[in-house]
Amino acid sequence: MDKPLKLYFIPYLAAGHIIPLCDIAALFASRGHFVTIITTPLNAKILPKSNNFNVQTFQFPSQEVGLPEGVENLSTVTDVESGYKIYQAATLLSKQVENFVEQHRPDCIVADFCLPWVDELANKFHIPRFAFNGFSLFTICAMESLKSNPLPENASGPFVIPNFPHDIIINSIPPIESKSFMDPLLTIALKSHGFIINSFVELDGDEYVEYYEKIIGHKAWHLGPASLVRKTTQEKAERGEKSTISVQKYLTWLNSKQDNSVVYISFGTICYLPDKQLFEIASALETSGYDFIWVVPEKKGMENESEEEKKKWLPKGFEERNKGMIVRGWAPQVVILGHPALGAFLTHCGWNSVVEAVSAGVPMITWPVHSDQFYNEKLITQVQRIGVEIGVDEWNMAAFRDSKKLVKRDRIENAVRRLMDDGDEAVQIRQRSQKFAKIARRVQEDGSSHENLTALIDELKRLRENKVLD
Repeated sequence: MDKPLKLYFIPYLAAGHIIPLCDIAALFASRGHFVTIITTPLNAKILPKSNNFNVQTFQFPSQEVGLPEGVENLSTVTDVESGYKIYQAATLLSKQVENFVEQHRPDCIVADFCLPWVDELANKFHIPRFAFNGFSLFTICAMESLKSNPLPENASGPFVIPNFPHDIIINSIPPIESKSFMDPLLTIALKSHGFIINSFVELDGDEYVEYYEKIIGHKAWHLGPASLVRKTTQEKAERGEKSTISVQKYLTWLNSKQDNSVVYISFGTICYLPDKQLFEIASALETSGYDFIWVVPEKKGMENESEEEKKKWLPKGFEERNKGMIVRGWAPQVVILGHPALGAFLTHCGWNSVVEAVSAGVPMITWPVHSDQFYNEKLITQVQRIGVEIGVDEWNMAAFRDSKKLVKRDRIENAVRRLMDDGDEAVQIRQRSQKFAKIARRVQEDGSSHENLTALIDELKRLRENKVLD
């Protein structure tokens, strides 16, 4: 019998990076391989409880970077400067991780691309390294295309991604700061043995797999949707932080609603909207008349906020009218999306949210904020046509910054109605979404992602064998 592989997974210190990489780690562990997650003590607490892998923690360097004790994750900070300190802290972990790796050599390291120092570490000890960044392959291809074919310096307004399989129109130019941060990380990631993708080939599209491997010249391994490794309601509920409302309360409320009748609104863990924008969303929900679950991380810990505070972001009497649930903090998103009452998901297009919605067959209303989200939107709306766009064109450098442009309630309501009013467009989008959900379940059981995992394990064993022979 083959000796199991010894694998180290090193996620970036953000919930949106930790959770999917741990799901991918669980896929390897489910095949009988020895998996260790390397993180910090507080981040270890958000790892799923029911796991068959080890956790190795190293002290978070709070003092060195000037962060208070207890702040170790990007979703616990609300400004750009503190976000950068989290990045600095992740870099300072390199020495501790290197000492550990030197003493306990693995067969492979899978590390987030936000940890570029892992490249040097892996090379030093001749350990195969695979990159992960939680993006779709479509998005990585788009970023690489713009890196190889830069837009003119004075370019503005909508543009078509150059030399691309589809004519993809992006509504606004990426900020130069965003590109100058992302491009070097992608360059180092492309030196790895391959990119691990939390998606499936059928969603990204064969043409983008071909583009990536032939034009960019790097290997991509589609292993997703990784969230499907969590089978039971309890396992799904335990992904990430502790829910601020009991899972049973969500289910009881959703069970009382008709199929496809509820709008779910969430902008992830680090996209913060100003009060005036929240007010426009609330007004649109109220006018549309649909039931909703609305997650507002901006209001975390503010269950007892004053009426004066509420007036800044909610129309008078909004909560009393009892049309939905307002969630201040963390919500068990996979559980919510998986309920048949869900009719649409208003999303910031973070890739975890997208792939979880696809897996559940829920159509999307897209409202990207920054980074990869503007590219993900186009995969949803222009390529696979499983969602509609709000139509935002303001590309923020960081999730923490207030948007300067206000998206008005009429535009939000119109997008909600396009998916919820059951016209021809909505019916076709829902049918396509359901088709992708069926494919998503199949690829993990015995389809393309299952086969890719088997092939990647075989590749890792081959690399281990070659190392022994060397």
